[in-house]
Amino acid sequence: MKRFGVIHAALVSLAVLGVSASGYAQREQQNDKQPKREEQAKPEKQQSNQPRQSQNKQQHAQQQERQSQNNQQRAQHQQDRQGQNHEQHAQQRQSEGAHHSQLQRTHEQQRSQEHEQRGAWHERRARSWESEHRTWQQRGGYSGYRVPDDYYRGHYGRDHWFRVYSLPFVQVGGFPRFQYGGYWFSAVDPYPEYWGDDWYQTDDVYVSYFDNGYYLYNRRYPGRPGVAISVSF
Repeated sequence: MKRFGVIHAALVSLAVLGVSASGYAQREQQNDKQPKREEQAKPEKQQSNQPRQSQNKQQHAQQQERQSQNNQQRAQHQQDRQGQNHEQHAQQRQSEGAHHSQLQRTHEQQRSQEHEQRGAWHERRARSWESEHRTWQQRGGYSGYRVPDDYYRGHYGRDHWFRVYSLPFVQVGGFPRFQYGGYWFSAVDPYPEYWGDDWYQTDDVYVSYFDNGYYLYNRRYPGRPGVAISVSF
């Protein structure tokens, strides 16, 4: 009986060892197979990444193309703006040149008129005004144009003074003529020598109807007789 128990225990031990060995072998085989599966899975992952990489490259190429188009549009817009600015500057220079030419012509006309007016008035300066001056009554009465009374009160008289130098001016038959208030006035008398050489530039004067005739008075010399003048359109 003792021998049978020993043999039975030995057989059980061998069976346990066989089972353990068989399990260990199976686990080894499974471990050997797993890397192969992983190795087989890797190419699949790589294959699945290829379409994504191709799509990314295509998107990148499209972005570059859009960027290039935007750069071209910005460059064209900048070029158009530069062209517009150049054209505007050219028009501005042309306008400034025309304005400068107009100012130059105006200054030349003013200098010419200034020279003409200075010469005309200097020729009409009296040497002895008391003896050279004649009133309209002494001339036989005024026979020229009469300014309507309502218009006269609004534009002439001692309250409406001006300076001759700034007015339109011509010389007709040796007599200076200037325009004020819509009418032309011709000086038929010489002006007094005490008025000074440049009175037409510096002195305030006014037109007044007095003693049946029109006269030009100088506000610098109140109470003095005026210069006889005639009125015309």
